[in-house]
Amino acid sequence: MTASTASDVTLAKVAASEVYSALRQSILDGEIAPGTRINIDAVSRRLGVSQTPVREALQHLEGDNLLVYSPGRGYSTTPLLSLAELRSLFEFRLLVEPWAARSAAVDRLSNPSAALRAELEVLQRQVDGTANVPQDLLAHDARFHDVILASAGNPVVQQAYVQTHCHLHMFRLYPADLDSRVTLMEHGGIRDAIAAADPMAAEEAMSAHLRNSFHRFARAFGAEPAALPGTAPGRMTT
Repeated sequence: MTASTASDVTLAKVAASEVYSALRQSILDGEIAPGTRINIDAVSRRLGVSQTPVREALQHLEGDNLLVYSPGRGYSTTPLLSLAELRSLFEFRLLVEPWAARSAAVDRLSNPSAALRAELEVLQRQVDGTANVPQDLLAHDARFHDVILASAGNPVVQQAYVQTHCHLHMFRLYPADLDSRVTLMEHGGIRDAIAAADPMAAEEAMSAHLRNSFHRFARAFGAEPAALPGTAPGRMTT
């Protein structure tokens, strides 16, 4: 490979990354509505790139479950989660995340309480100083929960969780009145239980937070959903 060819490949990768980031943000911000067909030529012209990096970016977005591909139709943005799909997602999270919080709270020396505290401090500063609170809140939520999942040390469970892309879908669904102060309080309770190495309290705090979160997001459907099923503590082990 010549130097010029290598340079062209690098530029193509940069272009695809930039196209991916631009389209992803437009989808999450609602600028590209759910169910919208993506015109590759129009995106190429609007962003001033060839169709090759656009196609590569669309494939990555399909992997994120933000786009779907249909033969003969091409790519379209995925529809919003239905209430039933939202419920299924939170039922899965209730199976995994209380266990992860319990696992994270076992050892005072190695648990992630310091990282969780730092994350809470970041959100508090954003709440005090920015106007884009819903997006900041949901970005914080993804990072906070990811830290706890990672600390559990089970890569199979972590990968299964990542593949739900749950936070990307909630970015698109969030109610306009989502209250960051409530999340700060609930996340603070989870962090305190982990810092105290209290596995039972950490599990219970996470379970309560997920149930409350489900009902907050379910308000977007204008109906009161049935309660989520209970979870049996301690079923999963590392």
